[in-house]
Amino acid sequence: MANTGDLFKGCYIKYEGELCQVMEYQHRTPGNLRAFYQVVLRNVKSGKQIEQRLRAGESVEMLRVEHHEMQYLYKDGTSLVLMDPVTFEQIYVEESMVGNTAKFLKEEMILKVALESDSVIGVEPPNFGIYEITYTEPGVKGDTATNTLKPATLDTGAIVMVPLFVNEGEKIKVDLRTESYSERVK
Repeated sequence: MANTGDLFKGCYIKYEGELCQVMEYQHRTPGNLRAFYQVVLRNVKSGKQIEQRLRAGESVEMLRVEHHEMQYLYKDGTSLVLMDPVTFEQIYVEESMVGNTAKFLKEEMILKVALESDSVIGVEPPNFGIYEITYTEPGVKGDTATNTLKPATLDTGAIVMVPLFVNEGEKIKVDLRTESYSERVK
């Protein structure tokens, strides 16, 4: 068993029988009172965040979580099929674990998978992806004075807002954390 002094941002703990990830933590020592940790926990299954006070030195059950890079193969119903590039072992993961970025997944994309005792507890896509624009309205020549955006459909079917100078058939880099246009790719 570990104590609250061993916590760090991103670690996984078992709190009140639920698997939680530490999103934020702060050690506080208010005046003449005892020190405590102000911790923001995210329930891995439900996604809900709770803010909790833990006493300094209190025991917590930390979990050993392994991170593996796996290759996205294809979508099978509501599941995504991932493959370990070393052992070629395939696993099925619910699409909801990836969240809204599932619409940006392309075949052979490398995802970071968090495993706790052979069960998947989290899937994280890469920060950026390169996509080809399959459809967008043509921009008007000379209309570049303002920072106006237009919708563009990508080769995965996702729609992203791009600047007016970006045309159909061009490749762009998309920030998958914010699901927004980043830059053009040559």
